[in-house]
Amino acid sequence: MVKHIVLWKLKETAGGRTRTENAAFIKRELESLRGVVPGLIRIEVGFDFSASESSSDLALYSEFESRAALDAYQNHPAHKAVMPAIMDARSERRVVDYEI
Repeated sequence: MVKHIVLWKLKETAGGRTRTENAAFIKRELESLRGVVPGLIRIEVGFDFSASESSSDLALYSEFESRAALDAYQNHPAHKAVMPAIMDARSERRVVDYEI
């Protein structure tokens, strides 16, 4: 199994939406991939409530059957459709992929 974790800091505004609106939009769009992308076992997106200087605004936690499934997710049309909004809204991104 592969775990894919992404943390984003978001811009104050982007795409005509506030940071909070973008976070909700991204959460909705990413969670809509559940049951759509083969090999995607689990996906959840959460909002940071600590609002500390070192925290991110949004976290993605997902699990995949294999590295090949994660690669397929990265190139899946439904995932690619979400990417422009995320890239526009983010100011920073961190990712960790690991296998257990």
